[in-house]
Amino acid sequence: MTNKPYSNVVFDRLVQVRRDEMAAMWWSFAYFFCLLCGYYILRPVRDEMGIQGGVENLPWLFTATFFAMLAALPLFGWVSTRFPRRKLLPIIYLFFAANLLVFSVLIESGFAVEATARVFFVWLSVFNLFVVSVFWSFMADLFRNEQARRLYGFISAGGSLGALAGPSITAMLASEVGPGRLLLLSAGMLLLATICIQRLGAWATTVSRRSAGGEALGGGIFAGITLALKSPYLMGIALYVVLGTALGTFLYFHQAAIVAEQIATSGERTALFAKIDFAVNALTLVCQIFVVNRLIRHFGVGFALVLLPVTAIAGFLLIGFFPTLAVLVAFQVLRRAGEYAIARPAREILFTVLTREEKYKSKNFIDTAVFRGGDAVSGWLFAGLQMLGMGFAGIAFAAVPIAMVWAGTGWMLGRSQEEMRARLEYLRRKNEPDVPEPAAPLAAEGAGGDAAGAARPVVR
Repeated sequence: MTNKPYSNVVFDRLVQVRRDEMAAMWWSFAYFFCLLCGYYILRPVRDEMGIQGGVENLPWLFTATFFAMLAALPLFGWVSTRFPRRKLLPIIYLFFAANLLVFSVLIESGFAVEATARVFFVWLSVFNLFVVSVFWSFMADLFRNEQARRLYGFISAGGSLGALAGPSITAMLASEVGPGRLLLLSAGMLLLATICIQRLGAWATTVSRRSAGGEALGGGIFAGITLALKSPYLMGIALYVVLGTALGTFLYFHQAAIVAEQIATSGERTALFAKIDFAVNALTLVCQIFVVNRLIRHFGVGFALVLLPVTAIAGFLLIGFFPTLAVLVAFQVLRRAGEYAIARPAREILFTVLTREEKYKSKNFIDTAVFRGGDAVSGWLFAGLQMLGMGFAGIAFAAVPIAMVWAGTGWMLGRSQEEMRARLEYLRRKNEPDVPEPAAPLAAEGAGGDAAGAARPVVR
């Protein structure tokens, strides 16, 4: 087929997709839509399960999630070294779909309600990081760098739309059908995602003549740990992640306690969580389209990394003075949208100046083990502050200096990234060997290159 850009004026201006890429772009769009729609159907259920398991037990749930993640990472690495990705991905999603069927039966039957709620909370907290990470790894195998710069923005929009559809479905159905049956809908979305994977594999072999992950993934978590510990830059990224996670956990615990106190029924709480998710993802989509490209292009990565910590400073001060449900929900929506649409893509740009091994192995370690470790530590820190007699207002004020350190870390990382990028460009001009090729900062591309949501994690 011809490689001329697609003739449709809208696609030519926004996506710049070529004729032989149309099928892959739409299947990838659908794949990400199904994935995030399925997850966001589950997320409000998970938040409700956290309350059913006991708000006082949340620190234990975050700790259990961290250890479950540590157990899952080497297992995933071991399996991935032995199976080609085009076979591995369907197996993973079918396995998770089967898990959902089991949870649905347990929830509907009322068997061991508190224990089931706690196990489901931990399971979903591990599930969400893996499925999205695997998706973007598959995209990296499927598309060349030049294609990714043009197509990732549109593909990520599929995920944002799925993230809008999921909580909408939950908000409409939660009170009528209950959490157990919602899990069946999510399992159906995972099955649809496996169909998309098969179609993308067929496109890769027949159109692009690429393997689309025909070889085993290889690698593992341990090399990522070693590389991260040796690099002050990577340790700075890890610190930025931990500080942001700590503040997000504080806010999550505030939310759980206030919602449990002020809203009586399970269906109403699940519906509220779904509405919060809808608002977050609607605001995220708007920011992806109209804000993040221009912000990073005009003000730089450092400014984007500092913006959310500054918002957190103002938000926690406001909660300290006015610890109400309305203030908390507004701050939660603003914080999560800022994380997904601005802070996360800016953080992804930090990895573009690193070697390929650091991009994959160290990034995997930071995005999973460090992230969940921050959850666990901050959960116990929150509980410890409560044991010292601090109320919600006091803990909110205690979060302010953490947010200040977070802002300073983001600013220094932005400056370091600019210095390393300048050095890489100089070395590339000198044609020195072993210089990593900088990946395109997708979030800073113009029309058709917005991948602000490309690396967006599904968190908390």
